[in-house]
Amino acid sequence: MRFKAQVRVTLKESILDPQGSAVKRALHAMNHDNVLDVRIGKHIELVLTADGPESARRQVQEIADRLLANPVIENFSFDLAEAGGEAG
Repeated sequence: MRFKAQVRVTLKESILDPQGSAVKRALHAMNHDNVLDVRIGKHIELVLTADGPESARRQVQEIADRLLANPVIENFSFDLAEAGGEAG
């Protein structure tokens, strides 16, 4: 089976986000004063094959734990869906 995972990696709340702060200041300069906070993160899309959804979920979990996110300063979450088409 073929699956698509949408992985989101963000800084932990306790970690300062200078890029997010810069975007927030720019938004306020554009008169978007109602924006209270901005956090910048990464979006990674994976397409993989697996025997089933639980196997795919375990693989994505391991990939994110070991490579995509730094567990000291980042959190991650992901959505998994079956993807059509041939693997390749």
